Amino acid sequence: MSTGFFKVPSPRNETVLSYAPGTKERALLKKALEEGRSKELDIPMYIGADEVRSGNKKRLSPPHDHKHTLGYFHQGDKSHIEQAINAAMAAKELWGNLSWENRASIFLKAADLLAGPYRYKINAATMLGQSKNAYQAEIDAACELIDFLRFNVSFMSEIYNEQPISSPGVWNRLEYRPLEGFTFALTPFNFTAIAGNLPTSMAMMGNTVVWKPSNTQIYAANVIMQVLKEAGLPDGVINLVYVSGPDAADVIFSHKDFGGIQFTGSTGVFNGMWKTIGENISKYKSYPRIVGETGGKDFVIAHKSAGAKEVSTALVRGAFEYQGQKCSAASRAYVPSNLWDDVKKNMIADLKSISMGPVEDFGNFVNAVIDEKAFDSITGYIEKARQNPMNEIIAGGKYDKSKGYFVEPTVIATKDASSLTMCEEIFGPVLTIYVYHSENFEQTLELVDKTSPYALTGSILARDRYSVELATKKLANSAGNFYINDKPTGAVVGQQPFGGARGSGTNDKAGAKVNLLRWVSLRTIKETFVTPTDYRYPFLNKD
Repeated sequence: MSTGFFKVPSPRNETVLSYAPGTKERALLKKALEEGRSKELDIPMYIGADEVRSGNKKRLSPPHDHKHTLGYFHQGDKSHIEQAINAAMAAKELWGNLSWENRASIFLKAADLLAGPYRYKINAATMLGQSKNAYQAEIDAACELIDFLRFNVSFMSEIYNEQPISSPGVWNRLEYRPLEGFTFALTPFNFTAIAGNLPTSMAMMGNTVVWKPSNTQIYAANVIMQVLKEAGLPDGVINLVYVSGPDAADVIFSHKDFGGIQFTGSTGVFNGMWKTIGENISKYKSYPRIVGETGGKDFVIAHKSAGAKEVSTALVRGAFEYQGQKCSAASRAYVPSNLWDDVKKNMIADLKSISMGPVEDFGNFVNAVIDEKAFDSITGYIEKARQNPMNEIIAGGKYDKSKGYFVEPTVIATKDASSLTMCEEIFGPVLTIYVYHSENFEQTLELVDKTSPYALTGSILARDRYSVELATKKLANSAGNFYINDKPTGAVVGQQPFGGARGSGTNDKAGAKVNLLRWVSLRTIKETFVTPTDYRYPFLNKD
């Protein structure tokens, strides 16, 4: 057997294409969009070696054009969860014993497939299925997922290379074993990259996976599975099923071989799963690993020394890119009184220039929210805000779901720092701004910290460096990703590992080595070269 200490290719962040008029990528993406709209797909579950079709077909449509049919997926039930677990367990031994460099090669090939022949297909699927514009799809479905795959391979090799010291006569070694049993990936609608990263990061470390995506992300999840299969992922390593959350929980969290879950979604759902796992703890062979990135009520605070145009741009981009449906989206802002008039004027002017409509028109900055349930929830918050005399809607506030689920970017100015839309997660294009007296910066920092139970992202805009340092220290536990003079969104793999604490999750930082460490169980091996033959130690000798 040939062996070696293999060095993986050095990862670099994938270049983001511009899709400007006249570019090759713009033409290819438009072609992929036309092709996607021209056919109705029949999307199976992927369990073991089989494409499974239950016959219980559910329709998929673009959020911005809900009367158009993209295709149908086959809804599963508890029996399909059982099949997926059995397939994962059957694949476990071979996959876990495969040499790490051969596991790495599969995911490096998947990254190259996404960068090349699948780039426009995965971007178009994300645009059509999740209503992302061309740029948002490019930075997500192509670039971030490529980065996750390449950087995680590099992190994996670094982990395996971390070994203990050895004293004379002894050789100490660390083995990084896959977890016992199977793992479960529960992924959200809003990022195709997250949907791809959660199951692949666990599989990369030798685990086998049951993967349940959000129903509203299945259209692009199907492409991810096609890429992984073409890259050579063995059958049963990642099993993709479309089942209800309660069905999945009933089967998975009661199974003796449940080894861990990686989740991105709501805090309420995560809390419920954690409680169920705790109640079932005696059923499991090992304590399951529980990793979650959950809710956010992400903030921007501006200091009186900040530039008004910088503040307004950070707010417009941070709050309204992808319709505010980012875990990191700016949802509450604190603007000093000396800047407010200019910030307000700039924001209103910017929002008047923004076009809203379908993703196929590349001139639209804002597209539709994900589905009718989200539309009704978001507009409900707008109406409650409208009824509060302490609030003023200074931009947006209109909505229409006759053709697609469109909600205008909405800015609420409030005189009540604890009003509903300052405190609760909305997950839509709604930003609430509280204007504070410009001399009350430090008190406002305390308000920022105490207002929300979440701690995902936040940012400070200031030219005064003492104020930057003060905010950084005062808000140390208020955000897992903290930005200085920038919007609170746009974390890049390998540059800003992502995750928060408090009500925002376990802060296990997707896009970092620490996350992969959650999916291994370490075994220490000590080998003594010359084994002692006498129990006596020297101190026992007489003087």
